Amino acid sequence: MVALPSDGAALSENPCKCKKCPSTWIVYRPGVSCRRVVSMTARIEHVALWTDDLERSRRFYVQHLGGRSSELYSNDDTGFESYFVEFDAGPRLEVMRTPGIGPRDADRQSHGFVHIAFSLGSEAAVDAKTDELRAAGYGIAGEPRRTGDGYYESVVLDPDGNLVELTV
Repeated sequence: MVALPSDGAALSENPCKCKKCPSTWIVYRPGVSCRRVVSMTARIEHVALWTDDLERSRRFYVQHLGGRSSELYSNDDTGFESYFVEFDAGPRLEVMRTPGIGPRDADRQSHGFVHIAFSLGSEAAVDAKTDELRAAGYGIAGEPRRTGDGYYESVVLDPDGNLVELTV
């Protein structure tokens, strides 16, 4: 099945002549003559990160940020392994390892994803989690503070040096 943006055709021009369907997306199913129009809303399902120590990364997100881990997925042919870590709300985090993936240059910013943010519910929770992670030996890239756009946040480093923003 392939979903394509509609060309703005009015409902009366809908190829399947379905009066109750909005004309937002037209779904083409191979071998089926009816083209049904459906509405779609995208959401982030998961975000993935590479690591050289799968268990260490999984443990960080489970023990310190309350995630629940899937069983290990392993592909013996490629050497790829991953865990999905699920949180109470929002997208899952996939931590992955495979041969041949090297570290990023931690000394400079580059295009692409910059950080992942976790909402902890209060300024006190941000302060406490920052102190907990500092005591556990994790780096603090940004002390708790109020940003120019009104966020209360701190920024910590996960075991691989990824920026993890802790917010209210």
